[in-house]
Amino acid sequence: MIKLKNADEINWIRESGILLANTLKEVRKLITEGITTRELDQFAHNYIISHGGKPAFLGYFDYPASLCISINNEVIHGIPGKRKLRQGDIVGIDLGVILKGYYSDASFSQGIGNISEKRKRLLKVTEECLYRAIDQSLAGNRLRKISEAIYSHAKSNGYDVVRKFCGHGTGFELHEDPQVFNYINSGPNPRLKPGMVLAIEPMVNEGTFDVNILDDGWTVVTADGKDSAHFEHTIVILEHGCEILTKGF
Repeated sequence: MIKLKNADEINWIRESGILLANTLKEVRKLITEGITTRELDQFAHNYIISHGGKPAFLGYFDYPASLCISINNEVIHGIPGKRKLRQGDIVGIDLGVILKGYYSDASFSQGIGNISEKRKRLLKVTEECLYRAIDQSLAGNRLRKISEAIYSHAKSNGYDVVRKFCGHGTGFELHEDPQVFNYINSGPNPRLKPGMVLAIEPMVNEGTFDVNILDDGWTVVTADGKDSAHFEHTIVILEHGCEILTKGF
């Protein structure tokens, strides 16, 4: 069941999104060669708590951290630890925040220092997929328009998109209906309505769309070992257009 949000509820989700965006903005400043993924996670956790929020991922199905940090061929759900970021890596940072009971969810990917042109292009196209999808997030459009925008842009640039994981509704809970697929499928295709809050998150792979899950039970990696990138925003459908609720990082 898709849960529409009223103006007051949207405002609280917006406040959650502001805290999330501010957290990611500060995390970005720390991303440099030699820092460990655990250090980034600890910073984000402390920042959220000190500003009155809670990390949405921590403890979710026993997930052990506040951030998901995924490097190179890791798609999503990388667990922070002792690993250090290295020159030339690409890293994806995914974060969920709860503020006064309301959820927001967002992510970005970026390079560490000087990265290859191939990796720069993957990051550019994946972020473009996100914003093309947001452009289709209009009242009256069908949900599949979002999926088509992501899939067509990725494929036209020689990439593929992950099938096993997707975007989702959010706001009252971390994951709500509807599922927001990154590829064209025959599943439910509801019409977008004002008050729908969606986390749109293209996951674009350099090679095959297929993925595996590592023995830690969380980290999703590309099946062929090639790179992946991930960008995400929480948005709300309005009467006219939409609003990005997690902008600013």
